[in-house]
Amino acid sequence: MDKIPIVIILGPTAVGKTEISIEIARQLDGEIISADSMQIYKYMDIGTAKPSIEERQGIPHYLLDVVYPDENFNVSLYKNLAQKAIGEIYSKGKVPVVVGGTGLYINSLIFPLDFTEAGEDRQYRESLLKQMEEKGKEWLYNKLKAVDQQTANRLHPNDVRRIIRALEVYHITGEPMSKNYRNKDQNNDRYSISLIGLTMERQKLYERINKRVDIMLEKGLVEEVRWLLEKGYNRDLNSMQGLGYKEIVEFLIGRRTLMESAYTLKRDTRRFAKRQYTWFRRLTHVNWIDVDRYSDKNELAMYLNSLLGKKIKS
Repeated sequence: MDKIPIVIILGPTAVGKTEISIEIARQLDGEIISADSMQIYKYMDIGTAKPSIEERQGIPHYLLDVVYPDENFNVSLYKNLAQKAIGEIYSKGKVPVVVGGTGLYINSLIFPLDFTEAGEDRQYRESLLKQMEEKGKEWLYNKLKAVDQQTANRLHPNDVRRIIRALEVYHITGEPMSKNYRNKDQNNDRYSISLIGLTMERQKLYERINKRVDIMLEKGLVEEVRWLLEKGYNRDLNSMQGLGYKEIVEFLIGRRTLMESAYTLKRDTRRFAKRQYTWFRRLTHVNWIDVDRYSDKNELAMYLNSLLGKKIKS
């Protein structure tokens, strides 16, 4: 059976993945699959920089608005839905174009990560949460370090959801999650993957991040978060812990001024972009493209089209 050709466009937040992916999909006759762990939530549009219907320019997008903000979602569900979307797009004679900055989602398509099939143990998860409330996040992080140092190294100590998932995988399988990352030559045998990484000068990226936050606030981010809270989506939900939401919640409950929340959001988004770079730099076979070397998105898309077209059509 021939492998399905897919294009994966990755990179840090605010580097321009959305615009470039739409142009590439247009030129390659493709359709887009999101690989963003926040854009899967309904009603969360401004804070996730979800492309509007107009911005999508008629290109079908998959895995946007998949679940409500109070529903559970994980990398295993993502993998299954993304594979289904890839098959559907390919069956129409079109090119699947995966775009996003969530490393686990992208890795689940590149590598046969067995931990996505590990299942769940909700009782164990709830036990960890209860103990964390008593002992703190540092205790939880140290517990992961004791059984899976590699996974702990790539997770932020405050990333409670993924730390708990890693502990849950170890609890269920008896194997550390990092075991699935040791053999990077064992790629997914279903797909012929073209990996495109977008990058730009660090200071320019940080300026784009700052400007993006300002634009989100102008578009009504505060009102979006207020509406979510009024609908009963409380601040403790995983979805409401995302960048752009937890900071504005702090303003709405009176713990910070809007200026302080905006400053924190900009700072934490810059730090997040740095962590994304670190994650993606570990991947092999990524064709890294400096966005600044091209005059506009059309020129860059034309170059990528010529680069990708040969592999996809071969």
